Amino acid sequence: MAASRCGSSCTRDRVPSGLIAALRACVGAEHVVTDADVKASYEQDWTGAFRGRALAVVRPASASEVAEVIDACRAAGAAVVPQGGNTGLVGGSVPDATGTAVIVSARRLVTMGAVDRAAGQATLGAGVILEAAQAHARASGFEVPVDLAARGSATVGGMVATNAGGMRVLRHGTMRRNLTGIEAVTGDGRVVSHLEGLDKDNTGYDLGALLCGSEGTLAVITAVRLRLVPVPAHRVTALLAMDGLDAAVACLSDLRASLDGLDAAEYVMRPGLELVMERFGLADPFRRAYPAYLLVDVSGARDPTDALAAATGGRADVLDAALAASSAQRDDLWRLRDLHTEAVAALGVPRKFDVTVPVARLAAFAAAATELVRAHGGTVHHWGHLGDGNVHLNVLGTTAPEIDGEVLSLVARMGGSISAEHGIGRLKRPWLHLSRSDAEISVFRALKAALDPAGILNPGVLLP
Repeated sequence: MAASRCGSSCTRDRVPSGLIAALRACVGAEHVVTDADVKASYEQDWTGAFRGRALAVVRPASASEVAEVIDACRAAGAAVVPQGGNTGLVGGSVPDATGTAVIVSARRLVTMGAVDRAAGQATLGAGVILEAAQAHARASGFEVPVDLAARGSATVGGMVATNAGGMRVLRHGTMRRNLTGIEAVTGDGRVVSHLEGLDKDNTGYDLGALLCGSEGTLAVITAVRLRLVPVPAHRVTALLAMDGLDAAVACLSDLRASLDGLDAAEYVMRPGLELVMERFGLADPFRRAYPAYLLVDVSGARDPTDALAAATGGRADVLDAALAASSAQRDDLWRLRDLHTEAVAALGVPRKFDVTVPVARLAAFAAAATELVRAHGGTVHHWGHLGDGNVHLNVLGTTAPEIDGEVLSLVARMGGSISAEHGIGRLKRPWLHLSRSDAEISVFRALKAALDPAGILNPGVLLP
């Protein structure tokens, strides 16, 4: 699938030839990439479903250099596509097919400030990889509260731009809850910086909260200040075998009430587990197969193993349990969850629906969506963050164009959101109205016009 063409405010049949020279003057010739082979990895999203062409890839090293790049692009009428780790699934970080857009990569924005132990915060460049941010925080006894399976490639700036949540939303919330400051460059070249990280700061609009989830359409994020949490003294992981998704939902409801340190609650289904085990040669933790599995993490100042055992041991709906007694065993159990995306991708390019529904309706949604896809000749693998109702629905075996609208309409009918992670991007743009009212979308447009009056930032993304 080619990325869609950008809007009329930025599309040009030809970009002035002097733009490349201007960009080189901004960041240095070695950081303006025009070679087609090198550009290729920036021009395709993680799924392989969205591809475009860029005039150049620019790698600035500071907010001031980003501002210069934006000024040059605005003068030339060229679109700007901000890009972090390019791990999105909805085409929000790749250019259109015109070959006139400039990708602004965050790969050189990798400064990591010292951990502020008193505040429990750190300021990080937008291009810092989550895995590196975690290692930086842990060296001081802290960790970044948001965790993703793509931790080895996702950047903190991209995570803020899409308001990523990941596995620990149940306890720590999404990036928006953990963002205490931001530095960014708007579409008209203004550098806005508010990185003090004060917990109490009632001095007007919260620009960080506004830019969080804006998908690069309002500003290019250059640095963020994040709230950190202490590394827990103890953490235990268990994989609980369940008779079905309904049973997992009921079990989680009781665990939330009885376990103070419940960090994460993920679900996987038997077909997906078998796919992962076969693909990566992993062992089954159980002697027999079960329809569904609930993966839980519990942490605390004291060892929570006994509390977890007491909460699950007498339950009729917990058919079996695998308890991790070491960090290596915890990693093994989490691999059974984290490797689902790669295992499914090995079967072909899936149609991905990363959506949220009320937890009480999650099992009903999964069943209805599966039947809907089967009616079009396709198959479904699904898993997700049970604690916050986030379902990763992956469709294979059908290219029926009406599936997108049917699945997302089902989400809306069940009171859910058409995007739980990754944003709207290009893929879900036609269906934004299912989750946002006309009044809300008109406010979005007003904000876009105020911060990006020339319409050069990520055109074709988010706004219908």
